[in-house]
Amino acid sequence: MIKTLIKRQKLLLFLSLLCGGLGLALLFHLQPRLLFPNASSPTMSSTALAGRCPDQMVWVAGGDFAMGSDDFYPEEKAVDDVRVTGFCIDTHEVTNAQFAKFVADTNYRTVAERPLSAEEYPQLSAAQRQPGSLVFQMPESPNQPVPELSWWHWTPGANWQHPQGPASDLTGREQYPVVHIAVEDAQAYAQWANKQLPTESQWEYAARGGLQGASFTWGNEYKPTLANSWQGLFPLFNTAEDGHVGLAPVESYPPNSYGLYDMAGNVWEWTLDWYQPGHGGKAHQTNPTGPLAKDSYDNREPGVAKHVIKGGSYLCAPNYCSRFRPGAREAQSPDTGTSHIGFRLVQQPEADPSLGLLPGSSG
Repeated sequence: MIKTLIKRQKLLLFLSLLCGGLGLALLFHLQPRLLFPNASSPTMSSTALAGRCPDQMVWVAGGDFAMGSDDFYPEEKAVDDVRVTGFCIDTHEVTNAQFAKFVADTNYRTVAERPLSAEEYPQLSAAQRQPGSLVFQMPESPNQPVPELSWWHWTPGANWQHPQGPASDLTGREQYPVVHIAVEDAQAYAQWANKQLPTESQWEYAARGGLQGASFTWGNEYKPTLANSWQGLFPLFNTAEDGHVGLAPVESYPPNSYGLYDMAGNVWEWTLDWYQPGHGGKAHQTNPTGPLAKDSYDNREPGVAKHVIKGGSYLCAPNYCSRFRPGAREAQSPDTGTSHIGFRLVQQPEADPSLGLLPGSSG
């Protein structure tokens, strides 16, 4: 098979793990302090810094935390005690409306909207070089045999504006998370917004919401009402008890104790870090980052450098995966978006010496 099609087929070999999420939507948003009575209260310094974050971002005061997990998948080991300094982070995933404003201002075209280069892929026909992306599709019948990964389809014309393919659009989906986004696209948006992709340590620290060592963003008990997941038997049927067969609008589920929405489920989120299985060796580091691109590897697809994605998505069901946890992580090729990968961003506020510093945090 020709080179690019082989690459796309190989991509499917690891997409089976890209699921995540947990839950039925609540009918109203509970306040973080009610959901997390044991969460620490913000300090005076962190409260002052919170006012320096842009709209729709919150200040996360820095500190120490146990990164990773020894209780689930091998790539999450070993748990390391690390420190992050404070930062602002988006309260929710970047939406279609936000991304549309960026595109209107810059005329940007995403990776999924560009045809493959004839110079780079001379062996491909024009039809094979057409733009597209990977879209999840349920089997046509619950009784149909389901070969592994048959639910992922390369769909010409699928992109952020047409998330299910060329016949779909964003009508009524303005506040849904933008999807079919490659790392290059997320970084272009970040530059326009004067923000950055979070490191894995920033993302995980924020997702934990101050709950040290907890399995989930809300605690240790599995509660499928607190995040967007697959209800039913994956991938055969989804009962949609929460009213969402797939993606949900941002802020449809309760936030964590830092006021952050969808840190579990809905869409996977890109991080800045390159991937290696496990993240041992970061113990006692401040603001640890991943390996260099040249040192990135995924033993399921050797020779392909990948980024870390976090948080899980609406495709996670109890019978299929458990990567809707802060400590969970997955590898993804940076040039490949799908119908369940999005992003959120971080930013450092301008320093103000009058505010002082928190231990392990920055102004």
